[in-house]
Amino acid sequence: MSDDVSDIAAFYNSDPAKEHNRLARNQLEYDLTWRYLDQYLPQQGSVLEVGAASGRYTLELAKRGYTVIAVDLSAALIEECRKRIVAEGVEKTIRLVVADARDLSEVTETGFDAVLLMGPLYHLIEETDRKVALIEAFNRLRAGGIIFSSFLSRFGILGELLRNKPSWIEDQPEVRSLLANGKRPDDYPRGGFRGYSAKASEIAPLHEAIGFETITVAGVEPVISANDESYNKLQGKQRELWLHLLKEIGAEPSIIGASRHLLYIGRKK
Repeated sequence: MSDDVSDIAAFYNSDPAKEHNRLARNQLEYDLTWRYLDQYLPQQGSVLEVGAASGRYTLELAKRGYTVIAVDLSAALIEECRKRIVAEGVEKTIRLVVADARDLSEVTETGFDAVLLMGPLYHLIEETDRKVALIEAFNRLRAGGIIFSSFLSRFGILGELLRNKPSWIEDQPEVRSLLANGKRPDDYPRGGFRGYSAKASEIAPLHEAIGFETITVAGVEPVISANDESYNKLQGKQRELWLHLLKEIGAEPSIIGASRHLLYIGRKK
């Protein structure tokens, strides 16, 4: 493997509830992703979830009747997921695995109806590693199976940085490296949230080079930038109507890259 990701595992091991809580704050990302899952998942079947974290999607998939193999790099996150699925009483339909997305040899099953790769591609800095993870997913899907993969948006994350870490702009080497390469400078120390941010235009070709047929690439936080509160406070009919509208425009080319998170949906030919 070309990149040592032990620092990323350590980052998530240090606070295993963090990702669960993030999705509680970033409600549009979660709600809109589920709109796409509802649209493209088969009504029943098997799902390989790579990057399951503490099980926010895992739990809901199991409750809806899917059988799930949930994989994560972080042992602490997998243990957190275990606690949650036991508490919900859905452990019989879920198998948990600690593994790197680039090496799924412990997942001997194939023929999955869908793969969720919603997290690992954030942290695979090298394109060759991202391709390896996609090949691992491709090899475990049945013909016609669906992949959902998530990316950080290179330019969409700027709103989050402006809001929560405005001092970032003073580190001009990091700013220039992000804009040019989607990552920190290679000589920066490791630690914290070390990731890769993609341009929207590179996502479909990356998957198609592996053999996937693109269905869509969409932003899952269109128009709100880092303003989660405006969506979170919506209730009832207003929330439902806004969610419907934002899904309708989520794949509009002029706004895809402005979302913090991008979702690719494709099919194994």
